[in-house]
Amino acid sequence: MISKTDKNKQRLKRRARIRAKISGTAERPRLSVYRSNKNITAQIIDDIAGVTLVSATTLEASFEGQGGNREAAKKLGKILAERALEKGIKTVVFDRGGYIYHGRVSELAEGAREGGLVL
Repeated sequence: MISKTDKNKQRLKRRARIRAKISGTAERPRLSVYRSNKNITAQIIDDIAGVTLVSATTLEASFEGQGGNREAAKKLGKILAERALEKGIKTVVFDRGGYIYHGRVSELAEGAREGGLVL
């Protein structure tokens, strides 16, 4: 009998491999992405202090439009970059969270670059 692979379990393994190599500091925090079917969330995290510095999600009341498409991801990247620049964060390390760098994940990164962040 063929067993079905658990895609989320595989993603979490990829995420652990990535997190072993990537860490955010106060000078260059980590931009972490979480993607669900309907929404997308991004945080800028200082791993040494264990603190989330900036966050943005499509679930916020101020966010207009549908939350699960590429346009929303790009808009979210721009919002996150704007909030980060207000706090004095200019450069970040991009953590794709085990997702393929394609579609909504790449659009979020592109929106953050357009907003003024250096990835």
